[in-house]
Amino acid sequence: MKIKLLIAVLLLFGVLTLAHADINVGVSLCATGPAASLGIPQKNTFPLLSATIAGEKVNYIVLDDASDTTTAVKNARKLVSEDKVDLLIGSSITPNSLAMIDVAAESETPLISMAVATTIVAPMDAKRHWVFKVGQNDSQMAGAVAGHMNTIGVKTVAFIGYNDAYGENWWKEFERAAETHHLQIVANERFNRTDTSVIGQILKIMSANPDAVLIAGSGTPSALPQKTLKEKGYKGKIYQSHGAANSDFLRVCGKDCEGTFMPAGPILVAAQLPDSNPIKNSALEYINRYETLYGPGSITTFGGHAWDAGLLLANAVPSALKKARPGTKEFRAALRDAVEQTKELYASQGVFNMTPADHLGFDDRARVMVRIEDGKWVLER
Repeated sequence: MKIKLLIAVLLLFGVLTLAHADINVGVSLCATGPAASLGIPQKNTFPLLSATIAGEKVNYIVLDDASDTTTAVKNARKLVSEDKVDLLIGSSITPNSLAMIDVAAESETPLISMAVATTIVAPMDAKRHWVFKVGQNDSQMAGAVAGHMNTIGVKTVAFIGYNDAYGENWWKEFERAAETHHLQIVANERFNRTDTSVIGQILKIMSANPDAVLIAGSGTPSALPQKTLKEKGYKGKIYQSHGAANSDFLRVCGKDCEGTFMPAGPILVAAQLPDSNPIKNSALEYINRYETLYGPGSITTFGGHAWDAGLLLANAVPSALKKARPGTKEFRAALRDAVEQTKELYASQGVFNMTPADHLGFDDRARVMVRIEDGKWVLER
């Protein structure tokens, strides 16, 4: 009788413990290394996210992958095996996010990437079934750049991008967009995130005499080709990718940034958007909360990716809780399904409408063209 009573008590304790299990979210981001200007505002954003969702406590376990692919994988494995997380968020950059996909698929843990490459979520397959992202597709942004070039009379363009998955994806997407908009690409160069000189690449570009140069980098390293172009006397138009849309880039690039064009998420110029824009209020809410804590002008599009990942989670949890409890395989699967069913969710960067084939779900409302004027972002109208 005593043994039966003990078993009953233990079973009851187990049920009660499971019933009150927290939701654990594992985050790997680039708080240090070459991509720190992306990862730091993302890290700063997690304290702003909801501590409870649908009455359940949420724990955000944030690790630094130091902008290193191997470390991102180690972080992901630790988070799923030791911390038993229900959801992975990360990383800040494309190579690290791509490397985390295997961990997410093997552990059947949904992953929300804060990077931008289309290849993170496409083409859809058994592994990407578990993966979502909140950064605008490089295909969307490349189309915006090529279209803008066309409207201002650019005929020839040179490309210089990172020598990694980010740069390669941008090259592929821009090559397609350039053909659509009848632009002639006259040079294609690469550089590394940690390079201290790109003089050789810039001299090759200038010898081709392009009307415009597109730099496909992210964070502060994106400033190096631009400063070198200015130093060597280049007079044409300069474009950056949306990976450079933060204040640290402006600080490092300084006066050499003036007149630069780039595509960006609408959060970057939220106050300049018309009141009719459905994203404006959502973006301003995040901006006000972030700048109240970190100071005026501290907002970045990259922190907005972390905020939007939090919105996806908050939107999905109530549905997932109807099917299973946190800390279980069934809850992870239900959470994945709920994220995939997201519809008309207004975020800081766009409006999410996910489908089984589209694990981003953004349309053209998720992009604007901006230029840098007097050290500030100005909406191109």
